[in-house]
Amino acid sequence: MTDLDLSTLRGGLIVSCQAYPGEPMRHPETMTQIAESAVRGGAVAVRAQGIADVRLIHDRVALPQIGLWKDGDGGVFITPTLDHALAVARAGAEIVAIDGTRRERPDGLGLAETVRRLREGTGVLVMADVGSVADGLAAADAGADLVGTTLCGYTDERPRTDGPDLEVLAELVARLEVPVVAEGRVHTPAHASSCIDAGAFAVVVGTAITHPATITGWFAQAVAR
Repeated sequence: MTDLDLSTLRGGLIVSCQAYPGEPMRHPETMTQIAESAVRGGAVAVRAQGIADVRLIHDRVALPQIGLWKDGDGGVFITPTLDHALAVARAGAEIVAIDGTRRERPDGLGLAETVRRLREGTGVLVMADVGSVADGLAAADAGADLVGTTLCGYTDERPRTDGPDLEVLAELVARLEVPVVAEGRVHTPAHASSCIDAGAFAVVVGTAITHPATITGWFAQAVAR
């Protein structure tokens, strides 16, 4: 059971330490070292993917962790079932991130039942990754402790904006009592600042901090003539 005080995350930066399959950095030790570096940079929490990564970061990094388990690469794949979520919690995550959209889950459980059984079984907090305002409202009704804009632009409900989806973020902030976390395409410090201005409880940044291949591509494109 977690005793995490969510207020410690308010107004802070959460660093997502993940590598894609097949990449050189796809290793728990590497992701843990990145998480340790994020601590030095001032992160208030980390977000990590995969049981081995979650477990090692839990053991070595003195920050709260949002853990998840990606299974597949389309549809509902962010901690898609209750069993995935229970495994992430047992690996040491204080917060478990799950797909919080209104789409059907692979195990057939509704979101509310998933949240209830996960919390009863482990005592962790639950972050719902959503793709729209309607998703966010439904996730809060289902009992999620936090709602994140993670999937905005990655389902068929919203266009993929150039930067974070501030429209969805601001509306969710206005309509929900639970914390709303900005996540998705936060690529610059200005983007992160705009999320806080829009009312975000906290901001997750991944690619722009922890994905060298993408960052290198940005600079390579910028200097190409």
